[in-house]
Amino acid sequence: MSKLKESGYKTLVFIEEIGLIVIAFSTVIAMGFEVKSMINAMTVTLSDLLLLFIYLEVFAMAGIYLKSGKLPVRMPLYISIVAIARYMILDMKNLDTLRILGLAGAVLILAIAILSIRYGHIKFPYDSEEDS
Repeated sequence: MSKLKESGYKTLVFIEEIGLIVIAFSTVIAMGFEVKSMINAMTVTLSDLLLLFIYLEVFAMAGIYLKSGKLPVRMPLYISIVAIARYMILDMKNLDTLRILGLAGAVLILAIAILSIRYGHIKFPYDSEEDS
């Protein structure tokens, strides 16, 4: 039974790595399309830069996970904050006050979550046995 569990685990790890490679490759393709769009429009907007930043964060997150086998929880939170900022920039004219306050509250909650995670990592670090 142990061999079956080990082979099942290896299969899952292999599928996970393939999935991460697909995500990384797709992110590079999406970045290329965005750069091509900026070249065709002959302009670069803040929204374009934020979208490229989101792509870079996704790419970095996949790379870190492939390299270390660990996913930093903060990275998706950073990506979420940038995505909310991009949404607010793109749709600023159509946002009413209540929606802006809601989005600002979401960013605040995400920022507090990031600070809490950072504080937890500093105040309560993992044992070296748990890291491996």
